Amino acid sequence: MKRIKEDIKTNSFHPVYLLYGEETYLVRLYRDDLIKAILAEDSDDMNFSRFQGNGIDFHEVREIANTLPFFQEHRLVLLEDTGLIKHASDFAEDLAAMPESTIVIFVEKEIDKRNKLYKYISKNGLAVEMGAMSAADTKKFIALHLKENGKIIRQSTVEYFMEQTENSLTNIQNELDKLVAYTLGREEICPADIDAVCSVQVTGQIFQMLDAVAEGKQTAAMKLYHDLLELKESPMSILYLLTRHFNILLQIKDSSGELSRTELAKKVGVPPFAVGKYQIQAKRFEYAKLKQMLCACVDTEYDFKRGRIKDQIGVELLLVNFICQRKIT
Repeated sequence: MKRIKEDIKTNSFHPVYLLYGEETYLVRLYRDDLIKAILAEDSDDMNFSRFQGNGIDFHEVREIANTLPFFQEHRLVLLEDTGLIKHASDFAEDLAAMPESTIVIFVEKEIDKRNKLYKYISKNGLAVEMGAMSAADTKKFIALHLKENGKIIRQSTVEYFMEQTENSLTNIQNELDKLVAYTLGREEICPADIDAVCSVQVTGQIFQMLDAVAEGKQTAAMKLYHDLLELKESPMSILYLLTRHFNILLQIKDSSGELSRTELAKKVGVPPFAVGKYQIQAKRFEYAKLKQMLCACVDTEYDFKRGRIKDQIGVELLLVNFICQRKIT
């Protein structure tokens, strides 16, 4: 991403770019920034062509890409979700034959790094993966977005916000916009504001549910369960999330002290900033107890599929059983 910023700053561009990765907000952001920088601000669409999908007319793409720009330095061709960098194609040869004035930007959801076109772009252009931002960069993004809207937020509140919302910049921006509108006329954003207007991610509810289990609070655990049902989460989906959660806690417990937070996050499949929260919760249960809970989830799913128990009642009984047999370490 630094190299894209440098290209924009120096107004010196690579002949071809590939933007891909799970963080779609960043993909769109850098795509749009490149388009604005490559094309003159007062330029119309004369030197810009956009193609989308795997059914595009590649003969038309080649003709346009080989046409010199009108009264501008560059002609820009944007190709989105074409599948060219996942499946075999000869498009690398077309890129090599295009005039120096043509710049091509690929935006793809899925790629194959063994692909001939990917290798060509990596060698002759710039291929950039837009992965999930680190916790530190996400906090900066939140603080900057709120500052631009005349808001301030404490560090502890930022961390609480990140725990409650889905780890996607698009979602984060939407939730921040809701907070800005909700706190109109007030400068500081507080945890109570987050509780009032933000859409809490399901994993946050699961955390709270298991905290309630660890504390033996049956009423609180059941309320959280029924809250999830009201959010249209199916009992089977909730059971899947519980199973996944126990599996993560077991891995966290098993790897305690052996891996860095970043390595642990990669191993268990959670954002680095969330590792600490899992570690804290894992300490509340013995390893054997977590394994027992995980096995109980698997057994409950088996009973669902065999028609031995109804799904909603099954998860309720599972939670009650967890609380009755709890053993906090």
